[in-house]
Amino acid sequence: MAFGTSAPEFVVSIVSSIQNKSMIAMGNVVGSNICNIAFVLGLTSVFRPLSCHRSVIKRDIPIMLSISVYLLLISLDSKLSRFDGATLFSGIILYICFNYYVAVKKSKNISSVNSVTSKSATNRMEYISRPGQIVRIVAGIAGVVAGAELLVNSAVSIMHVFGVSEKFIGLTVVAFGTSLPELATSLVAAIKKEMDISIGNLVGSNVFNILGVLGAASLIRPISIPGGFIESGLLIDYLAMILISLLPWLMMKKTFSTRRKDGIILLSCYMGYLAYLASSLL
Repeated sequence: MAFGTSAPEFVVSIVSSIQNKSMIAMGNVVGSNICNIAFVLGLTSVFRPLSCHRSVIKRDIPIMLSISVYLLLISLDSKLSRFDGATLFSGIILYICFNYYVAVKKSKNISSVNSVTSKSATNRMEYISRPGQIVRIVAGIAGVVAGAELLVNSAVSIMHVFGVSEKFIGLTVVAFGTSLPELATSLVAAIKKEMDISIGNLVGSNVFNILGVLGAASLIRPISIPGGFIESGLLIDYLAMILISLLPWLMMKKTFSTRRKDGIILLSCYMGYLAYLASSLL
């Protein structure tokens, strides 16, 4: 689910990289990761306090934080080379394999009741024919690709009209647009009280954004940071991403749940970050 909701980020960053709009590709991922935690998790927590499995706190969020720090370190030379991209993309393969191993291990302990429930759910899915499923997948991919190209081109037009930088557009307009699937998924999951899906979707999406999206984009074309990593101000954006990613761990490490006031704090952080970006234009 996390990989599916990250499809817009994936295609937008690939298209941006091909069009040599490197700061849109970078800003899209960093801004989307900030938006996912500060805005989406914050808004969802205000709507309905969330709880999660302890593995999210003990394993998944620390992994998200670790790869965020790794991204910062490899960006210090103001570029993501193909070698950097290879290490990132190798990371997403390892992450998938690790989660598959854990899932298979847990599946051996599934009770017979859950087994029956799973079979009934599978039977319901069989009402959709395989050709119908293939058509839906192809149409969905085509829609995402077309939408991503339209989003990048529109973002560039906005950049020229208002005279703002690629980085600003990537961190705000593009990042928010590509985070809408995560917002919709998390809100629906919260309404249905599928708390682990809501939080797991956001954490998994952030992991995929860094490892899969930037990894693939920099493999296709090395991503350079015009003006330098520190001089461009991207260092501050990275630090904001890491700090905001740390907040859910601090909020949930004891109770494994968020409260409405935690959601308000996260939303306030997002508003503060947007205010900082706006002030940089002055």
